[in-house]
Amino acid sequence: MDKRASQTKPDTWRMKWISQPLLKLFKKVTPSMSQTEREALDAGSVWWDGELFSGKPKWKKLLAFPAPALSAEEQAFIDGPVNELCKMIDDWDLTNHRGDLPQEVWQFIKDNGFLSMIIPKEYGGLDYSNLAHSEVVMKVATRSISAAVTVMVPNSLGPGKLILEYGTKEQKDYYLPRLAKGQEIPCFALTAPDAGSDAGSIPDYGIVCKQDYQGKKDVLGMRLNWNKRYITLGPVATLLGLAFKLYDPDHLLGDEENLGITLALIPTDIPGVDIGRRHMPLNMTFMNGPNYGKDVFVPLDSIIGGPERAGQGWRMLMECLSDGRGISLPALSVGAGKLCSRVVGAYSRVRRQFKMPIGRFEGVEEALARIGGNTYMMDAARTLTLSALDLGEKPSVISAIVKYHLTESMRKVVNDAMDIQGGAGICLGPRNLIGRGYQALPISITVEGANILTRSMIIFGQGAIRSHPYIFQEMEAMIDENEAESLIKFDRALMAHIYFVFRNFWRTLIHGLTAGFLIRNPGKGVTRRYYQKLTRMSAAFALVADMALMMLGGSLKRKEKLSGRLGDVLSELYLASAILKRFEDQGRPKEDVPLLRWSLDQTLYRMQMALYGLLKNMPMKPISLFMIRVVFPWGRPFSPPSDRLGHEVANLLLNPSEARDRLTKGMYMPDAADEQVVKLEDALQKVIQVEEIEKRMRNALREFDPGFAGMDGLIEKAVADKVITRQEADAVRAAEAARSDVIQVDDFPLDLGKEA
Repeated sequence: MDKRASQTKPDTWRMKWISQPLLKLFKKVTPSMSQTEREALDAGSVWWDGELFSGKPKWKKLLAFPAPALSAEEQAFIDGPVNELCKMIDDWDLTNHRGDLPQEVWQFIKDNGFLSMIIPKEYGGLDYSNLAHSEVVMKVATRSISAAVTVMVPNSLGPGKLILEYGTKEQKDYYLPRLAKGQEIPCFALTAPDAGSDAGSIPDYGIVCKQDYQGKKDVLGMRLNWNKRYITLGPVATLLGLAFKLYDPDHLLGDEENLGITLALIPTDIPGVDIGRRHMPLNMTFMNGPNYGKDVFVPLDSIIGGPERAGQGWRMLMECLSDGRGISLPALSVGAGKLCSRVVGAYSRVRRQFKMPIGRFEGVEEALARIGGNTYMMDAARTLTLSALDLGEKPSVISAIVKYHLTESMRKVVNDAMDIQGGAGICLGPRNLIGRGYQALPISITVEGANILTRSMIIFGQGAIRSHPYIFQEMEAMIDENEAESLIKFDRALMAHIYFVFRNFWRTLIHGLTAGFLIRNPGKGVTRRYYQKLTRMSAAFALVADMALMMLGGSLKRKEKLSGRLGDVLSELYLASAILKRFEDQGRPKEDVPLLRWSLDQTLYRMQMALYGLLKNMPMKPISLFMIRVVFPWGRPFSPPSDRLGHEVANLLLNPSEARDRLTKGMYMPDAADEQVVKLEDALQKVIQVEEIEKRMRNALREFDPGFAGMDGLIEKAVADKVITRQEADAVRAAEAARSDVIQVDDFPLDLGKEA
């Protein structure tokens, strides 16, 4: 709460004639909040998103957050077992022939603790940081998305996290060592055919009852019935985490009949459990499928956290979803960006059309710039979010932001990579490093909540209440049953909120009129103006968000297009913050300035267009037009990245450099000479080395027509005319051979080798 407002004594006249009538009005017009909505809002914590809602972010606070760093043990694991796992994986063999990881790979994963990265050492786990968890998933994803999903699920989406956070001592002592050793393969079953991932609508249920169980009479437990689908690792799981609604019609536990959403641990080998067959998610080979339960009886101590946790399942889920949204899915997305940046950058320099590298065509250059700029942004957002998680935060709004925007950016990056590769991208085979990633795009976008709903309903819908400095306080005041206390709380929050709105109004107007030049900030050189621009947009966002809430009230959550645009502005502010933080943390490398500027120009332009689109489509047109003049008094100031800047970013991908290495750091780089990545890197080096030699040849022999003799004839003519030396001729031939090899496309027998 604002200091001035919080120190103000309650004004009885004001409360009687202003706050009390408004409190009654707000109680009347504010839509009722379901229990699941309430629990979702209570879950998690407010972090940097709160600063962005303030209208005046404390940038020094952002820069003071420690950059995440791997321990020596974690780095050794990534350099050792993770690289070894990647070396063992043949993704083409997995997806086209086997349909599953080989048994020796499964065993290697279990033996080396890949399933126990979040489990404490006292239970036999690795107990790694969130950064290490992310780095492992990211590196494996650059080799095989199927393998990466297999590794990531037990560490984020499985019941292990729930047991660790909420389990009883008995549950931890029994299950965590077994999960750490791979003796149990976990999955978590939430999604139902008629409810998606909306736990509030799941029809799966449990009835509290007594039944004979394992030789004991009248054991107090639950009889469960469920029908789930899309459950990753479900077909091979031995331990099922289950979400269901628990009912107590005979009041064996108390007066309540509907106890609410509950989570339980179900061994898959007990009577009534059917783990089902398999789904086939777009040719990925990770295990995924439906499962079912019919009158499955388990004792009450199967509830995660014990019987006292009955009905608390939704909040438990919401607090743990930040791992899947904030770690695993962003790691997959960034892995795809790094792979595309490295591979397609090299391919664009090596592949020729009309006697020049295709990367020099301006159309291809635009796509390369988007690949490089978006990858830089994604990695920045990934690492900043990991900073929050490793500090012990549970940033539910930020996790939703990175889940949505990084998976969407992955889609853009991979689509651009496919466009550049053309026919080589659409023909699957061992040489095609992008095709399977293209097929996997909808998977990341769909899981953990479909992106359409994440953008239009969750980011701002949850963020406006959780991250706004006063709205949550006003809502809590409205539901306080003590009328006198409720009025005092509401009055204080309301007065602070009004002051907050006026302050942001004048701040927005002044920053707009002065283009933000008067804003003090910690930036130096190239970053100074960006801090000013982002502070200006934060003030405008805070003001417009309040105006939208005042004009539309509770109906805003049904205006999904407007809510989605507000979510876009909040998201872009966070992404831009992450970009600045990354640049500062890496020592402000001069070579990375094009990536910094391209990605920041892009975020500023997108948030500007989202704000403008919101104001243009708001009701009450006079107020809407007035607000446009307040936010953009001289018109819309931001433009998308310039062509020149895009050229500089594309050039970073086309040339070996420290900037290119930083951008793609963490992807798996094989060492075997027959690997396509290695071949591309080798061809890139050789092609660059002979470019000046080839240019000299073509200039000197401009009139020479090689005809059927081709490149070899041109080389021999150049040697004969002493344009180049024999040693230079050998270098040109080696480069030509390497280039020719990496641009080949896989072909197969007429039956595609299926008979073999």
